[in-house]
Order: sequence, then structure tokens, then C-alpha cells
Amino acid sequence: MSQGELLQFVNCRLVRNHKLIQEDLWVRNGKIINPEPVFFDEKQRAHQQIDCGNSIIAPGYIELQINGGYGVDFSYDVDTVAEGIEKVAKELITNGVTSFCPTIVTSPPETYRKIIPQVTGTTTGAQVLGLHLEGPFISPQKKGAHPENCIKDIDNGIDTLVEAYSNLGNAKIITLAPEKDPTGAVTKALTNMGITVALGHSIANLSQGELAVQNGARLITHLFNAMLPFHHRDPGLVGLLASNNIPPAQEIFFGIIADGIHTHPAALRIAHRTHPDGLILVTDAIAALGLGEGKHPLGQLEMEVRDGKAFIAGTNTLCGSIAPLDTCVRIFKKATDCSTVYALECATLHPASCLKMAETKGTLNFGADADFVILTDDLFVKSTWINGKCVYRCKPEELEALTARPIEQLCECT
Repeated sequence: MSQGELLQFVNCRLVRNHKLIQEDLWVRNGKIINPEPVFFDEKQRAHQQIDCGNSIIAPGYIELQINGGYGVDFSYDVDTVAEGIEKVAKELITNGVTSFCPTIVTSPPETYRKIIPQVTGTTTGAQVLGLHLEGPFISPQKKGAHPENCIKDIDNGIDTLVEAYSNLGNAKIITLAPEKDPTGAVTKALTNMGITVALGHSIANLSQGELAVQNGARLITHLFNAMLPFHHRDPGLVGLLASNNIPPAQEIFFGIIADGIHTHPAALRIAHRTHPDGLILVTDAIAALGLGEGKHPLGQLEMEVRDGKAFIAGTNTLCGSIAPLDTCVRIFKKATDCSTVYALECATLHPASCLKMAETKGTLNFGADADFVILTDDLFVKSTWINGKCVYRCKPEELEALTARPIEQLCECT
């Protein structure tokens, strides 16, 4: 597509204004545009019309938590992390993902110093929005797959984080346990820097979580996983979904892993019904995404895939998902019986809103980036577009094979 070329996508249904509407999509110079000025002021016609065969066009998926995939571990391959991110970015477009936050698990200081400066937003696949630094300021009691010897306390305010990471310029999200920041000062400082603070890997009670949110935290990392279980006398971080101590102008969002393994369908339904506007689908995918059974690296640890699940090697501790985001969207929709539009918004509009990027990402509104995915009614990816250019197209025979698989094969916890 040449500069200034006008594309018109016809015979399609758009996800727009929380509805599926029968309307054409117009794209020029990498942006979604309003066609009315084109007709009435410029008196132009489209240079190219693309018949979508009554498919769904949704904003491109946004992945906020992914540790790696396709043999790449962002926290392990420290000397080649740029190449690893490029490889994963090119594979993610096959799942409809157009932007993502590579996630670095709890690591030694030298790992952060090597990795963080190498990360840029430029790839030939899905766009990098910035890093998600998950740790090391987390609870050892809820460490999950994070190495305990690398976990740190915050003993000198924001300077502790600057020293640990060496560079916060490429950070988009930082997950920390709110009990490690008892006054909320660090959370407030990070928020003022434009970094989204996420709460997770924590033994915090509800009051500690509320204090963190009052100081700017707006995301919960993989709800229900690596936190205290819900208790009726103190619901912990889960209670933030129904708290009345959240600042009125602030929305609380939460990531949830709908891979059919990490979160039971009943738990998905509870989260959905309790706080639907804040639900964000994430994969928490690891290096084994796209690979088969066997052992693979996970940061400083080793993991293994057995029977379609990923564990810390030699244990029964789950350590991340191996389901792509488009699969999670389909599993979530089936588990909750939600609308197609809502399921799509959980992987598009909601993550964009959490990162305060909803003017350009996660929407098909005029002026937004032309990052979108063309889908079947069953939400299988037909093609992926970034900046108005087709970067992936599924072959008809591959799409037929995918759609023939029953969803029950993808969901362990039915």
C-alpha cells in the first residue's frame, strides 16, 4: 500500500461503540478515517476495495503479559532479547495480536541491565508497547515460578527500583506486592512517571490493596493466581473488584488467564459478573507457547510441558500458559456465555484503556491506529493488519482445520 492510498473494507461487521455494526472500514496512512470528508470534501473514491465476506473486523489484540513463546524466553535469553522479541512479535500476529508488553519475571540486577536497554517498539510483527516488569518486589510467599533468591524489598523508596532496573525508560507496567510499598509512595511515583502499577504475587489484605489503588495502581496481575484466596472477612486483592474505596475517577483493571487451566470457568464467571468493565484477557504465556511437550527455560528456572500444561520442572506448580490469546478469547466466551463484542473488548479496548491508550489502540474509532484483525464468527483469525497493512493471512486449508476442532479440546476445566 502506497502513502496516501485509500482502502475500503466492505461486506464486514465492525466492533464499534460496544456493538457489531454493518459498516465499511476506511483506512489511510495507517489510520482509521472518517469517510465523509473523503466523499464530500475530497470527492475521492477508494483506491482499493477489500471484500471481507461478512467477516468480523475487531481491533487488534493487545497482550499485557507474555513471558515469551516459540522457544524464546525474554528473561533468559538476555544477550539476544531483541532478536527474541522480534521472533515472538512475528509469531503473535498469527494469533491476532498487534501489540504487546514483553514480560520480564523476577531476575538478578544484571539481567535487567542487559535486557531493558535492548527493548524498542520497532519490530516487523506486533508492536512492543513497553516492558512489563513482573517483580522482583513481590512476596516470597506468593512467588509462583519466580526465583526466591532474586526477590527484593523496597528499602529506599523509588531509588530502590531505579537501582534494581537501572533504567525505567522502557517500562510500561510494573507488578509489585502492595505490602512492599506500605505508604504507597513508590506506587505514586511510578504512576506520575506514566508507568502502570499492577498489584500481584502478594499476600496483601484489601486495605493494603485499596491504599495502592488510591496512590495510582490500576491493574491486578493474573487475578486469583499468586495472591491470597478470597475470604469473606478480608477478600484480599480480589476484593478490589467490589471495593467502595476506589477513587471515583479511577477504574481498576485485572488480568485473567482464560486458558482453561489456570482459572476455572466458574471463577471466570465470578470475575466477569462482578466487575465486567475491568476484565483483561492475558495469556501469561511462556517459551513453550507454540512448542510441544518437554523441558524449556523460564527465566532463572526450568519448566516442562506435560499433558498440555506447563510446570516448574520436577514439580506440580503451574508456571505460565501455553495458550495463545485468540484461544483465550474463545475459551472465555464459551465459559461465560458473554457476547462476542464483550469477549473481543476484553482483549482490545480494556487493555488499551488500562494503559490509557484507547484513543489510538483497542478501538476502530476514527483517528485510531489501523491495527485490526479479521475474524470468523467463531473468532478464528483470518488475517491481521498493522498500520493498515496485512501482516498475516491464514491459508484457507489451515483455517478449515482450526475451525473443525471443538472448543472442548482447548479447555481443561470444563
